[in-house]
Amino acid sequence: MNNLQEIRVKRSHITMMKHPSTALYSGIMLMGETSVTDGDYTAYTDGLNKRYSKKFISDLSDSELRGLVLHENLHVALKHLQFGLSMFKENAKLANIAADMVVNNIIMDIDAKIKNDSERLVNLPKGGVYDEFFRGWSMREVYNHLKKENPDKDSQGGSGSGEDEVKANGKPVPVDGMDEHDFESMEGKAAEDIKKEMEKVERALREGGLLAGRMGADIPRAIGESLAPKLNWRDVLREFVSAATKGKDEYTWRRMNRRYLMDDIYLPTSENESVGEIVFAVDTSGSISDEDLSKVAKELASLCEMCEPERVRVLWWDTKVHGEQIFSDNYSNIAKMLKPMGGGGTIASCVGEFINKHKIKAECVVMFTDGYLESSIKWDIDSPTLWMVTHNKNFTPPKGKKIMVDE
Repeated sequence: MNNLQEIRVKRSHITMMKHPSTALYSGIMLMGETSVTDGDYTAYTDGLNKRYSKKFISDLSDSELRGLVLHENLHVALKHLQFGLSMFKENAKLANIAADMVVNNIIMDIDAKIKNDSERLVNLPKGGVYDEFFRGWSMREVYNHLKKENPDKDSQGGSGSGEDEVKANGKPVPVDGMDEHDFESMEGKAAEDIKKEMEKVERALREGGLLAGRMGADIPRAIGESLAPKLNWRDVLREFVSAATKGKDEYTWRRMNRRYLMDDIYLPTSENESVGEIVFAVDTSGSISDEDLSKVAKELASLCEMCEPERVRVLWWDTKVHGEQIFSDNYSNIAKMLKPMGGGGTIASCVGEFINKHKIKAECVVMFTDGYLESSIKWDIDSPTLWMVTHNKNFTPPKGKKIMVDE
């Protein structure tokens, strides 16, 4: 009967809540509803609640059951259902594999650190996808890698199951996996409800973090980043451009102050409003989506309308700068007028070389990239630089400041 398996799941919770390596997830384990039910499935979560199949878990050892329970709770802790919906809509198979690869690497790291215990704390049940190549990666990073490695795979909706082979790091991986992900439940939820769920997850993680901290536990990078204070990239972009283009509080009649022209009032522009050139260099290697580019371009347009630079120079680059677009007015329409060029590899050094070769005197440079760049970037330019990164959290700029653009 279910009661025995329910007791085993509860024991799994208690054991892991007491252990330094898994105490961090105590609050997550207590979130939502955890149940064991009959049914022809393995286990799944909807981002809050966790379900386990009586038939499936009855055949698991205690360490495998703890591994499965931790697996589901890690999906919740990392907010995979909330953040992964767009990936699931695009390719369900790859999204499911990417999510599993991330949590299973965390589980295997835990297992490796405590392998000298008399009994294994956690172990992956059969079907769990794992490759240490992806250790420390986010779901989005793994998903983008899988897309490049499996360009012909196309899966929409459903659980992502199927017989066709998917490769990860050159190796075939099981498409079905050891659990399921209820992404469909997210599609019908209001944005405000999803936001409240994510806030609950963050509170639960912080509570678990206090307990884990007292036990001297290590916090995985992916979890630590979700607990870190969030900086709004829009605020960072505005602060960066404002600081880089700060004037000298002198006035010039070179340009009229546009704010008063509509009232037929002619006033000079102060130097702190008279900004030179801003360079916006866009990585066109392929992993930056049109949506990412559009939202950043709109923010840049809004910022340009405020600080009124002499011009905005947009550079399109991958292994070289393929072209440029120069705007000196009508900044509100920048997002609509952009015409990307290129689409090959990624060598950021080409932007610095281009700026130096053409003697471009920029007030500041904004580099928009996925962050997967050459290991040694040549960046010998004097202009303040902001690196706006969409994917690779591990990227360290050679010079300047980095900010992650929210998924």
